[in-house]
Amino acid sequence: MSRPNILIVMVDQLNGTFFPDGPADFLHAPNLKALAKRSVRFANSYTGSPLCAPGRAAFMSGQLPSRTGVYDNAAEFPSAVPTFAHHLRRAGYQTCLSGKMHFVGPDQLHGFEERLTTDIYPADFGWTPDYRKPGERIDWWYHNMGSVTGAGVAEITNQLEYDDEVAYNAGRKLYDLARGHDDRPWCLTVSFTHPHDPYVARKKYWDLYKDCAQLEPTVPPIPYSAQDQHSRRLMDACDYAKFDISDEDVRRSRRAYFANISYLDDKIGELLQILEDTRQEAVVVFVSDHGDMLGERGMWFKMSFFEGSARVPLMIAGAGLTPRLVTDPVSTIDVTPTLCDLAGVPLDEIADWLDGESLIGLASGGQRTSPVAMEYAAEGSEAPLVALRSGKWKYVKCALDPDQLFDLDADPQELRNLANVEKMQEVAARLRRIADEKWNLDKFDSEVRASQAARWVVYEALRNGSYYPWDHQPLQKASERYMRNHMDLNVLEEGQRFPRGE
Repeated sequence: MSRPNILIVMVDQLNGTFFPDGPADFLHAPNLKALAKRSVRFANSYTGSPLCAPGRAAFMSGQLPSRTGVYDNAAEFPSAVPTFAHHLRRAGYQTCLSGKMHFVGPDQLHGFEERLTTDIYPADFGWTPDYRKPGERIDWWYHNMGSVTGAGVAEITNQLEYDDEVAYNAGRKLYDLARGHDDRPWCLTVSFTHPHDPYVARKKYWDLYKDCAQLEPTVPPIPYSAQDQHSRRLMDACDYAKFDISDEDVRRSRRAYFANISYLDDKIGELLQILEDTRQEAVVVFVSDHGDMLGERGMWFKMSFFEGSARVPLMIAGAGLTPRLVTDPVSTIDVTPTLCDLAGVPLDEIADWLDGESLIGLASGGQRTSPVAMEYAAEGSEAPLVALRSGKWKYVKCALDPDQLFDLDADPQELRNLANVEKMQEVAARLRRIADEKWNLDKFDSEVRASQAARWVVYEALRNGSYYPWDHQPLQKASERYMRNHMDLNVLEEGQRFPRGE
């Protein structure tokens, strides 16, 4: 069969509730709206885990954190875990990454043949949580509310510099792929860090949302004492009590967040335009690693199973798929088996290890019967949390907390926990039974604690004496770029031009 080129565009912390059927009308995102028109749009897509490293490892492998061992933002992604980059490369694809993937450990490729940029986050064990010290804040790397109080305008930031570089290198790679020096099909993953906090945007995008009606959260702040147990832990982890968050802080943060969606839209539009200009056909996948609560209920960032944090956009265009809206719940862990399905790459050898399933049948009008699973065992938690989305129901379980059950059709803001409502006991019991069959929470907790303890020993040891960092150093082969004396200028100029003869 023909193996399509694949362009994966991943963004960071993009709330899926703003993508009910492609970008919401109020968003200034013409390129993403045009992409949505030719895509299968998955309105109810969820992360495997609502935090960067575990969510991304789950996305790349099709496996949940309890299987990969990537529990948090400082857990090593084992080199022996196959990713979609491994599967496609093994089948004859060129595989390349430009941007963030938050790999922790000395392996900074995980199946990518080439990586064009370094990562924006550290690759070592320094951000390891510690369940032995419940409630401890590690101030130098934990989120705090300074991202909210500091929201506003800037023409350059650490993150803008990074994403400018990611887009530039990805565009240059797309041009290079068009030259046809390598006849293998390609998979290029372009992974941006926006609209992740801090909430700071360039003025040209900020100005787009001057009169935006969505600058106020739908659900006002819920008092700390009325929040559920995990939400209180997250508020403590974000040091909320030390900050006085004004209504204007909230509006400015949301405005910058929306502005950065428009910034990303421009960058993505540039890449899609290069594809068109160079006459390259490719499957295009647009996805985020997790969402952002963005002030709903008084909560910010991610780390929660509430919709704003756990639900993400997912769109797939090309490969003969008929554009349509799919409302069945799906997961980012379904992307790896879906990509392999599109490329005709069998996964029989690892089928028993996969938690995801191909979305091709669903995209063609089928129905999903299995529930979507999520896990969280990182900062702000003191024991693993697990969740199931099954039809209209969301069920959340943690050994430390009362169960939660929400009817997302009747209560999309998740304001009424039905787990102890008498007439809902049959639903709660069914989902509890599925969760108990899927997870042994005592074993999960024990494995997380063992991993954390081991990593603290290794991190502290490696910081003594000479330190060799694991951060990815992009290879620049200067002697193979542009014009050098071992090259024939005539051959070089002809081979580097696309299109030729026009």
